[in-house]
Amino acid sequence: MTEKPRPSGRPEPGELAEYAQVDIDLVPGDDAVTALLELKQLTLELFGSFTEDTAAVAYAPGKWSAKQVLGHLADDERIFAYRALCIARGDASPLPGFDENTYASAAKSDRLALPELLEDYVAVRHASVTLFKGLDPEAWRRTGMVNGYSATPRGLAFHIAGHELHHHRVLRDRYLPVIGR
Repeated sequence: MTEKPRPSGRPEPGELAEYAQVDIDLVPGDDAVTALLELKQLTLELFGSFTEDTAAVAYAPGKWSAKQVLGHLADDERIFAYRALCIARGDASPLPGFDENTYASAAKSDRLALPELLEDYVAVRHASVTLFKGLDPEAWRRTGMVNGYSATPRGLAFHIAGHELHHHRVLRDRYLPVIGR
């Protein structure tokens, strides 16, 4: 008989970077997996507001296009899920930071079709959810060093959700008005 996964609980101070707290506060509930599953639907709906042409538009010069934002969400989630995996499995190696602008530039998301980017986003989310569903209470709370701060898989999972909500707000407030939605 398979044991039903327990909710992750919300991260406490010291389980994530201080800068991320404002975004994590936006995440409803006390379970990272539930939040990530609900956000997947919201993200797919939000990107359904864009066409192939409007997804290639940035809201201002020097800003990412909506396609680049979507590529960034997938890259950020891959990195934070990898960090969570390392810590959950007891790897004590300090984990490095990354430059989101370098990754966005190298990803060249604007050359991909919006459906391809959405497929990638869904695949990444599925992988993250299956990883997080398999964590026991001890693994959720195991601590490691990430980019100079202390983090837990629980804090990193909530970071993924909070970061996504941050970009939802930017897309709604800045991108949709530019494309007339």
